[in-house]
Amino acid sequence: MSDNRLGAETSPYLLQHKDNPVHWWPWGPEAFAEAQRTGKPVLLSVGYAACHWCHVMAHESFEDTEVAALMNALFVNIKVDREERPDVDQIYMGALHQLGEQGGWPLTMFLDDKAAPFWGGTYFPKTARYGRPGFMDVLRQVAQVYGETPDKIAHNRDAILSRLAEAAKPADRVTLALPDLDRAAQQISGLFDRTHGGLRGAPKFPQSGLLELLWRAGDRTGNERLKAVAAFTLNRMCEGGIYDHLGGGFSRYSVDEMWLVPHFEKMLYDNAQLLELLALAYAHTGDELFLARARETVGWLEREMLTPEGAFAASLDADSEGHEGKFYVWTKAEIAAVLGAEDAAFFGPFYDVTDAGNWEDSIILNRTGVGDVSMVEEARLAPLKAKLLAARAKRVRPGLDDKALADWNGLMIAALARGGALLEEPGWVALGARAFEAVVRVMVQDGRLGHSYRAGRLLLPGLASDLAAMARAGIALHEATGDPAPLLQAKAFLEELESHYADPATGAYFLTADDADALVLRPLSSLDEALPNYNAVAADALVRLSALLGDDSLRERADRVIGGLSGAAAQNPLAHSSLLNALDTRLRLAEIVAVGARREDFAQAALRVPFLNRVLVRAAQGDELPEGSLARARAETAPAEGAAFVCVAERCSLPVTDPALLAVTLAEMAV
Repeated sequence: MSDNRLGAETSPYLLQHKDNPVHWWPWGPEAFAEAQRTGKPVLLSVGYAACHWCHVMAHESFEDTEVAALMNALFVNIKVDREERPDVDQIYMGALHQLGEQGGWPLTMFLDDKAAPFWGGTYFPKTARYGRPGFMDVLRQVAQVYGETPDKIAHNRDAILSRLAEAAKPADRVTLALPDLDRAAQQISGLFDRTHGGLRGAPKFPQSGLLELLWRAGDRTGNERLKAVAAFTLNRMCEGGIYDHLGGGFSRYSVDEMWLVPHFEKMLYDNAQLLELLALAYAHTGDELFLARARETVGWLEREMLTPEGAFAASLDADSEGHEGKFYVWTKAEIAAVLGAEDAAFFGPFYDVTDAGNWEDSIILNRTGVGDVSMVEEARLAPLKAKLLAARAKRVRPGLDDKALADWNGLMIAALARGGALLEEPGWVALGARAFEAVVRVMVQDGRLGHSYRAGRLLLPGLASDLAAMARAGIALHEATGDPAPLLQAKAFLEELESHYADPATGAYFLTADDADALVLRPLSSLDEALPNYNAVAADALVRLSALLGDDSLRERADRVIGGLSGAAAQNPLAHSSLLNALDTRLRLAEIVAVGARREDFAQAALRVPFLNRVLVRAAQGDELPEGSLARARAETAPAEGAAFVCVAERCSLPVTDPALLAVTLAEMAV
C-alpha cells in the first residue's frame, strides 16, 4: 500500500490529495492505532472540495516535499472531508472555538493518540507572514511540546474536553411563546443593512434562516416592514455578483457588504434555502425578478448538479485553473468578442461592464447599481446572456464535488416540492421526486439511511441531519403530489431518528447514531450553521407529520426537542432562527383538509397558499382521516362533491365549498 492512503477513497476532496507526498490516512481506527504504535501526535486537516483556502494550503504545504517530509516525520496525518464527516468537523471546530479562535476551513487540529484535541488553528502559510506563524515552525514546535512536556499536552487536552462537555450541557428550559418570537424578529431586523440588505458589515452570508424568521414574523403580526427587510435582502442578492447572472445559482457568500464579490463556490444547501425564499417572495410581491432567479437556479440545478443516479451533487468549486473565480469573470474585450460591438454596448451598462473592471482587473457581472429593467430590455438581454453562457461553457470548468449528501438533497427536494407547488411549476416537483427516489434507492441499506454516496460507496450510518431533512422532503413531496409513498418514507426516517439518535438528557437528538463509530464526544447542537440546525428541521417535520397522520405522539416529540433547546434559543436568538421557526410552525400550523370528489381542486388551492404554516391532508371521505385528526368529525358530514376544512389550534372552520375562498378562510383562522 502507498504511504498516502487516500487513493481508495471516493470523496472528491480526499482524492484531490491522493498524490500529495504527505502520508495521509483517512479518518478511522487504523490511523489512531498507528499513532499509538509510533508515539506520534496526530495532525488532523479538515476541508472540503470547493474550499479556496484549502486549495491554497494544499498547494503551499501539502504538495511541497519539504513540508510533507516534516509532517511525515513528526505526525500521523489524517485528512477529512467535512461534508462527508460533519460529525468529526463539528467536534474539532468546537475545540478550536474553545481555544479562542474564530474558526474556518481548512481546519488544522493537533490530537493525541486517543483523538483528544490539544491545539489547533485554520490556514497556516508555509512560512510566517501577515501575522500568521509559518506551518513548518508550527509543526516543529507542536511536536517538540508533545514529546518533551506531556503535562502541558494533558492540561490543554483536559481543559478543552472539559469546556466542550460544559458547552454541550443544555441551558435551563424556558417557555417561549409568540410574543417572544415577535421580539426576536424586531431585534434581528434592527441588525440588517438598510442600504445593501443582509446583516450589516462584511462578509455577507445569505442567512436564509433569519430571512425566514422575518418573513414568518411579518405573516404573524401583519407588519409588512419585516417582510420588506427580507425581500430587499433577496433583491440585493439577486442583482449582486453573488448571483451567477449567466448560469443561475448563488455563491456561498460575498466578501464585501454590497453582495458584489462572491466567494465563487456554489453549494447545494444555499440554493435550496434561497429557492424557498424566492418562491415565497414572488408569491407575495409578484416581483418577476424573484420568479426569474428561481427558474434560473432550477435550470442550473438540472444542467450542472445532477448525479448519474438522479440525486443532486454537493457543490461546485470556487477555483479553476488554480485561480478563484476564473471561470466566471470577464474582461470588456472578451464580452465584445462574443457579442459584437453593438450588442456589447447595449449589454455593458446593465452588468457593470467597464474598461477597468470591478474586481482584480476583471468584471464580475452584476446589476447592483441598476434600477428597474423593463420587460423589453430583459427580452433583448436574454439571448445575449445565452451567448455568453455558451462561450463560458468552453472554459476549463471548476471542479464538481459529485457526491450525494442525504441532508443536502433533502433540503433541495423539499424546496423544489414546496416552491414548485406554490408557483405551479410541476417540473420542479417532478425533479424533486426523482431525486427523492434516487436517494432512497441508493442510500437506504437494510432500512438505514446513509449520509454520503459516491461511486457505489455508501457511508453508513447516516446523521440526524440526513433523517430530518429527508423527512422534510418526503412530507413536502406528499403534499405536492398526494403520493403516499414519500409520506411513509418520511415516517420511517423519523422513527429511525427516534430509535438511534434521541438524547434522554436534553430531549433533543444527537448528530450521530448510537451504533456509529465512537468519537471523543457525541456531538449534539442546537445552533444554525450554513444549514438549518437538524434538531429544528426534525421538530418542524414532526409537527407536520403529526397533523398528516393524526398522531399526537409525534407532536409530543417535537415539543420535547423544542423544550429541551429553548433555553439556548432564548439566550441567543440570532444563532437559533431555525428552532424559532420550528416553534412558529408548532404554534401556528394550519391543517387544511380536502375531502370528497373535488378534493384535488381544494388541494391545488391549498398548495397555492404559502407553505411555511400549512399542511395539506387529502381524503376521499371523512372516515379515511386518522382517528386523531381534528377535522374527521366535520369531514364525515361534508357534501359528497367535496369541501375543505381549515383547522388551527384545536378548532376547525365550517366547510369551505369554493376553492377560491380557501385562502380567505385560512386568514380568518390564523393565529
